[in-house]
Amino acid sequence: MLNEFSRTQLIYGKEAMDKLRASRVAVFGIGGVGGYTVEALVRSGIGALDIIDDDKVCLTNINRQIIATRKTIGKYKVDVAEERIHDISPECRVRTYKTFYLPETQELFDFSEYDYVVDAIDTVTGKLTIIENAKKFNVPVISAMGAGNKTDPTRFEVADIYDTSICPLAKVMRRECRKKGIDSLKVVYSREKAIKPQEDMSISCRQHCVCPPGTVRKCTERRDIPGSTAFVPSVVGLIIAGEVINDLVK
Repeated sequence: MLNEFSRTQLIYGKEAMDKLRASRVAVFGIGGVGGYTVEALVRSGIGALDIIDDDKVCLTNINRQIIATRKTIGKYKVDVAEERIHDISPECRVRTYKTFYLPETQELFDFSEYDYVVDAIDTVTGKLTIIENAKKFNVPVISAMGAGNKTDPTRFEVADIYDTSICPLAKVMRRECRKKGIDSLKVVYSREKAIKPQEDMSISCRQHCVCPPGTVRKCTERRDIPGSTAFVPSVVGLIIAGEVINDLVK
């Protein structure tokens, strides 16, 4: 019967589509990278998604995040994403978590339930905890390295963490994975050297913060507020989704 995934089935076949429909994928972080990963996963026929992010849509997200529009500003990203998922695939089973993933919140998640895990967050401690838990339960995991301050989407590639170079985040992750005895990790990274963002106070969050009172983890707490484009994080997210789908249907 004709359905929203018929064109995908022409590529993979019915058995593979049944497997995708039976799979549950967890996406940690649904910003510029993770939002596009979720978009592609649901459009590929994944049957269940756990989406994890404590953030709300901000005006400054509109330039790169697929869930960010003028209408969604101020709403929790996971709520906006859940509504979008069900607009695309009403039968997709979605669990939302309005939390930031850290060692202190890891007990909220049962990694044994997942068929694949996507790490699209930007803190090393959280990334390592996600990876350790995925490895503990023998769940495939893919991790996004730095996408901020980059302008060339063609430079991103899939590699093992120990085969990466140039990317500062990948360098830190290599060191920490080695310390923790993690012998392999699939990542998406770029060899493009990051551009140092301009500190233009006329458009800077440091001078014009629009976060509501009580917001935790404001971007202004960073040493540098990263610049971004519409076409780099999206490409990273789509590469990750492609890896997830192709691995699941093997």
